[in-house]
Amino acid sequence: MLQIRGVGKRFGTRQVLEDVSFDVIEGRMTGFVGGNGAGKTTTMRIILGVLEPDSGDVTLDGKHLGSGDRRGFGYMPEERGLYPKMRLLEQLVYLARLHGLDPDAARTNARELLGRLGLGERENDPLEKLSLGNQQRAQIAAALVHDPAVLVLDEPFSGLDPMGVETVVDVLRERAARGVPVLFSSHQLDIVERLCDDLVIIADGRIRAAGPRADLQAQHASLRYRLVANDTNWLDAFPGVTIADRSADGVLFDADTAETVQKVLAAALARGAVTDFGRQNPTLADIYREIVR
Repeated sequence: MLQIRGVGKRFGTRQVLEDVSFDVIEGRMTGFVGGNGAGKTTTMRIILGVLEPDSGDVTLDGKHLGSGDRRGFGYMPEERGLYPKMRLLEQLVYLARLHGLDPDAARTNARELLGRLGLGERENDPLEKLSLGNQQRAQIAAALVHDPAVLVLDEPFSGLDPMGVETVVDVLRERAARGVPVLFSSHQLDIVERLCDDLVIIADGRIRAAGPRADLQAQHASLRYRLVANDTNWLDAFPGVTIADRSADGVLFDADTAETVQKVLAAALARGAVTDFGRQNPTLADIYREIVR
């Protein structure tokens, strides 16, 4: 397990991280969410040893991390950092060799990854000849080619089309299933919500929430329900009800008490057929807005 404990960082007079603490558990995908300038990239760079913290520590399975330990990490920065004129397969093999793989293992891993990421036919192309989306896939391959023990990915889905997102999601899930702790940041909250097991929310350099996604959803759940019926206009004036959204798919409403919810259901049934009625868990976007506002 990767543990971040009490990490603080200051740039000049500006405190960018303060007492940052959370865990990245083996075999689980941890989504790292925050606005621009919240401290995500700085935290990741400290985990990788690119920056030194002013306070706090980063450990792996209880052991303080040295440069040798971090050699087994896989890191994908938000900024693309591969060699534009170097052939794709050639540079993946080169990067794998830098991480200690022998030539045969490096080439085998590189070709397998390129195939999984839909780049097998482009292995002899220089990176600059690839589209931006395919360059992003290549950047992900570079983070994975040495079979890392820990994965830290900064905006891995940026620039990917929907098919590219699905391909990368499948590859990352495979790595997590092997027991690899995976930490990734993204501004695409719908992807984070679908992919992550655990969630860390940071704002203004401080952790605002951290834990299993399902637990955070339960903590922030309200009495919000969805009603689908032929007639729902009467709900606008129903005592104790506030309409949250109305569309062709039904009406979302917040109730002040559980008793009000039962009264709404009884009233709906009395007026005719009810196609759907159920509680709605908050989305990650709902939770994020509530926590950081």
